Order: sequence, then C-alpha cells, then structure tokens
Amino acid sequence: MIRRLTQEDHEVCFTFLGEQAAENLFIIGDIEAYGYEKDFQKLWGEFNAAGQLIAVLLKYEDNYIPYAKGTFDAEGFANIMLNDPKFNMMSGLKEVTAQIEPFVTHLLKRKRQTYYAKCTALSNELQATVDTSLIQQATPQDAERLVELLNAIPEFSESKITVERKRRGLEDGVSRSFFIEEEGRMASTASTTAENSLSAMVVGVATLEEFKKKGYATQCMIKLCDQLLGEGKELCLFYDNPNAGAIYKRIGFQDIGFWMMYSFNEQG
Repeated sequence: MIRRLTQEDHEVCFTFLGEQAAENLFIIGDIEAYGYEKDFQKLWGEFNAAGQLIAVLLKYEDNYIPYAKGTFDAEGFANIMLNDPKFNMMSGLKEVTAQIEPFVTHLLKRKRQTYYAKCTALSNELQATVDTSLIQQATPQDAERLVELLNAIPEFSESKITVERKRRGLEDGVSRSFFIEEEGRMASTASTTAENSLSAMVVGVATLEEFKKKGYATQCMIKLCDQLLGEGKELCLFYDNPNAGAIYKRIGFQDIGFWMMYSFNEQG
C-alpha cells in the first residue's frame, strides 16, 4: 500500500532512511529542512502486508527521488509522478530508478549516470602517514577566495557557485570547506554540501595546476573526512572520472552503485 507520509511517520521513515544514510543524503536533508507538509515538498511511503515501510518517494519542486532496498510498487510510484503536471525530473540510485523507468511515459530529454561512492571510515594507512597540520578550515570570510580558486580550474568553469551562496552555506552549517595555502595563495580545497544530521556530500575537490602532485587535495580530503566521520556522519560523492575514483578509494571511499539523473518533457 502506498500513502502520503506525515510528521507522524517521521520516526519510522527516518529509521528506514538512516540505515543507508549516504544513499539517502538528499531525502534526509530535505526532510530535516522542510518536513512533510510543504506545498513544494511531499513524501509517500509503501508499506508491506505486515505494515513495514519498504519504499519512500520524495517530491521536491519538480524532481522526484525514490528509494527502496529491493522490489517495490514501481508502477505506483511512476503514477504519482505522472499525475503531477510539474514533474520533469527523477534522480536516485540506479537499481531503484531502473524499476520505475519503464512506467514513465513522458518523453525522455536527458539521462545521465555517474558513479556514487561513500565513506564510513578512513584508510588507516593514509590517516597515519598524511600530514594535515597545514590544512585550514574556511570561515564565511574565505568564501570569495574559495570561489576564485574553483573558477580558476577548468572542470569547475561551468559551476553555478557564487560567493553569496558559498558564504551562506558556510554560515548556515550545510557546507564546510578546508584549504591549504602556498605562496600566499589558496592552492587546494575540498568541501561538503547538503550536510544533514547523518550524512554529507563531498564536492569541490580542486587544486590549482601549479600546485598539483604535492598531495594537497588528499590532505584536504583527509582533514574534512576525519572531522565529519568523527561526528558520526557518512560521506558520499559523485565522480565521472575513474582516475579520480581511484584517489577517493585510497582515502576510504567505496563504490555503492550509480546515481541516475533523468530529465523529461513536461506534459500539458
């Protein structure tokens, strides 16, 4: 049975999602931020015959994120999306979205697959051997320099991050950044985003070209991950480049599958 979830379902829902906190980073964060009763955000749950929650569907604006541990009523979730005139996006773990995809009749505009990895413990070897004593944690006053660093790196050239948004994230506690300086310049950085009480996403791992191959990004990552893991949070990240993936795996990240992002034509 599928039904709308309310605040009364919060404990059951949060326990279910928290069993895989990194995989459910976005759903957990949105529930903590906006709850169950907003016009732009709704949640549904599927319950089995024993009354156990087995699947969750989040609607945030025009995007839907489904989550389940196994088989579920994928057609039922698809029908909820199709009955929403604003629906034009779906994202989630591949093994979940793949079950829904055949039932979505809207015209597909774009489908993107990216690696999804999480970290629940750092590599003991790197933690013991990598010196992080020069790594600094950014304050809101560092926002302009952080954005300047990211804008100087080709793979971040199309990033929509602004100084104002970066500063606000650091102020609100949904983001934190670490960096290292050399020659008076910010040389390398790593950040989180979408932090919630159980997990956080690692983003913006970057080093200026002239300071590469010095291990700076690894130092920033270890400092960042050590702090978050020490708070009991799981870390996750997306990556496209297998070479980057190899670096993350040395630190302690493990692949947990693929994250899918779909864009559809709106109907009507």
